[in-house]
Amino acid sequence: MTDTTGDKPLWDRTAAELAAGIRARTFSATEVAQACLARVEETNPALNALVDLRPEEVLSQAADADAAVAAGGDLPPLLGVPVSTKINTSQRGYASSHGVAAWAGALAEDDAVCVAGLRAAGATLMGRSNSPAFAVRWFTANDLHGKTLNPWNPGHTPGGSSGGAAAAVAAGMTPIAQGNDIGGSVRFPAYCCGAVGLRPTVGLVSGAEPRGAEEFDSPLSFQTMAVHGAIGWTVDDARRGLHAMVSPDLDDPVGLPVRPPLGRPGRVKVVVVRDVGLAKPHPVVDAAVDDAARWLGEAGHEVEERELPLLGEAARLWSLLLYQELKTMMSEIERFGDDGVRASLGSCFAAAAQIWGEHPTLAEYIRGYARRGTLIGRLQRLLGEDRVLLTPVAAEPPFEQDADLAGDARVSELLAAQWPMQAIPVLGFPAVSVPTGVRDGLPSGVQLVGGRFQEDLLLHVATAIEDRATRVRPTLSWAQAG
Repeated sequence: MTDTTGDKPLWDRTAAELAAGIRARTFSATEVAQACLARVEETNPALNALVDLRPEEVLSQAADADAAVAAGGDLPPLLGVPVSTKINTSQRGYASSHGVAAWAGALAEDDAVCVAGLRAAGATLMGRSNSPAFAVRWFTANDLHGKTLNPWNPGHTPGGSSGGAAAAVAAGMTPIAQGNDIGGSVRFPAYCCGAVGLRPTVGLVSGAEPRGAEEFDSPLSFQTMAVHGAIGWTVDDARRGLHAMVSPDLDDPVGLPVRPPLGRPGRVKVVVVRDVGLAKPHPVVDAAVDDAARWLGEAGHEVEERELPLLGEAARLWSLLLYQELKTMMSEIERFGDDGVRASLGSCFAAAAQIWGEHPTLAEYIRGYARRGTLIGRLQRLLGEDRVLLTPVAAEPPFEQDADLAGDARVSELLAAQWPMQAIPVLGFPAVSVPTGVRDGLPSGVQLVGGRFQEDLLLHVATAIEDRATRVRPTLSWAQAG
């Protein structure tokens, strides 16, 4: 995967190549920023992936990086590497709009902890990535910034809620993007756009907003399921983005006081889980799992296929715990949200009602959280320190654009298809979606799940897939034809 010829344009280099080249003065951080800004100018008008880009600030950061190189001494690991941040995450001087028009002027006075980590690592903060309003759709559109398109095919979703981040990475605007994930919002967009999406263990990356920010009483599901993660064009890009954001922080209610070890790569036992009885995998999805399993066997890992019903149970719990808490926020969503998010959530609630009934009781909710703890223990014992799961990312290829606005019946299918996206957040485990190629004009991929704090083990296995998969950039020929 690594280019050693120097023939690739700067915007098409990996984070490692860019960081090394800047340190060696093969090229400057300013030249990298200029190349990526030119790539944004070339591709973003069609995609609408980055929605708040300030070229003068980008170039100022790059100039500071070049000055640091000239001064010598220890240099941070991502010095001069362009990274985007998401519109629902605080970045000093930028709006934390959440895609809500009424909040377009809500400028952050400081960085969220994860953004501060990227800044401290030397990243050039390259702009803000688009997201659906309130970040609760698997599609990326809002009334404030408009719709983000999939760089492979505008008729299909770029994913959500970090759809802008994934589209920007796939198109070459940045090698790394920050995103967040409570139900697939990093992993699914990466899958839809053909990038790598890494969701870390809950607590590894602080979810805390900057001190002094307006307090928000975060629902329990947000505290226990939501994480900041990294989207990268390569597995190593995602790794570098994650390591920059790892942040011991006791202000976060699930934060850790120390940096835990991030795994010990070695020979791995791979358990293939293809279907948990909620949605039959599409033939293209099956083929991607087959390819990945074969490649991992060729890489020397032990591969077996088995059933794992606890993942189906966890996915159903997700639709109880998260949606019951989102219902308590509906007055604000109704007031400030757009028609798309209101319609989508309405159909999602209807789909969840088919599982839990129209009005789940408090006792069911309490039992759900109690059961969650049992399932976490069972899955951790299965995975340990040397086993990973290989699953689909979704039971379907990337969904048709705005499929969640097609009515309750289609949304029920989407909810069932997304069981791999739902089961992992409710249990708090790390996972990575990794591309396996392109089929029928759309990216395909698989998900790997590891034991808690085994991120580097996961990435070690993901690299074995990446090394054998055919990777190409989307050409955006549809945009040129239009």
